[in-house]
Amino acid sequence: MTVNDKKIVFYLSEIGAALAGTDVIEINWLTGADKFILFGSAGALDKEKTKGKFVIPSEAYRDEGMSYHYACPADYITIKNADVVEKIFTKHGLPFIKGRVWTTDAIYRETRSLAEKRKKEGCLAVEMELVGVQAVCDFYDIELYDFLVTGDVVDTEDYTADGLREANHDMQKFYTALKIAEELW
Repeated sequence: MTVNDKKIVFYLSEIGAALAGTDVIEINWLTGADKFILFGSAGALDKEKTKGKFVIPSEAYRDEGMSYHYACPADYITIKNADVVEKIFTKHGLPFIKGRVWTTDAIYRETRSLAEKRKKEGCLAVEMELVGVQAVCDFYDIELYDFLVTGDVVDTEDYTADGLREANHDMQKFYTALKIAEELW
């Protein structure tokens, strides 16, 4: 589509780091796009800190396999454009918190002990794609800009998916991504 005379491609990433990372490679090859805005939902590891705010990841814990094929082994990967996203959110008065997140492909395996461990390391949320996509982008010299909205709550005694539907389907994320695109292009 064209937005303010700028060509923008929108697509729905597949779930999981390997598939979402592969999507970036293929979209880059098909379109030549070298800037990607990745946004989606996440589980809150600290609902008090994330409630009503976007999460801007600064680092992501690597609990998946894709990133290890594209980046040197390490526990965390840096989300390189977190400061750029922060400046754009600040400029537009968007509520946010910036910090670490946890990427895992092991759906339904965010156990209490693992969630507590990641939370103690400063992770605000858990999601399934970011670290693999960032590693691919770093490898191919593609720019990535990421933000999340927490929906389900993982840091409580009883799991609740109360805000997950809204986090997945709220159009505010789409319009926020457009704001980022307008600032970048």
